[in-house]
Amino acid sequence: VQLQASGGGLVQAGGSLRLSCTTSARTLSRYTVGWFRQAPGKEREFVAASKWNNGGTYYADSVKGRFTISRGNAKNMVYLQMNNLKPEDTGVYFCAADARLISSSIRFGSEYDFWGQGTQVTVSS
Repeated sequence: VQLQASGGGLVQAGGSLRLSCTTSARTLSRYTVGWFRQAPGKEREFVAASKWNNGGTYYADSVKGRFTISRGNAKNMVYLQMNNLKPEDTGVYFCAADARLISSSIRFGSEYDFWGQGTQVTVSS
């Protein structure tokens, strides 16, 4: 499964962006999809995830209430709507997918089998 993240850019604090994750596979319907980000000099961190089998969504505390993960009508798309962006949201954003994750593992990037190239998000103050 090949993934591609897109939609990043430069935005002022308080602004919004929508990231898209698409796949070469026919569908992401049976995959848990997660978004992660990595800021310069920092470790990769969990942002949000959408679990395929129960529709559950999960968020890092730092983005809760500002970011929304959703699945598109096209079964091979997952989105991350980011509102009220802050400079600390700056980083490279990656989407990842896995078909067998359990809820307790959903925040750990090492548990995902498939990763896409990232998209840069820069939030200016």
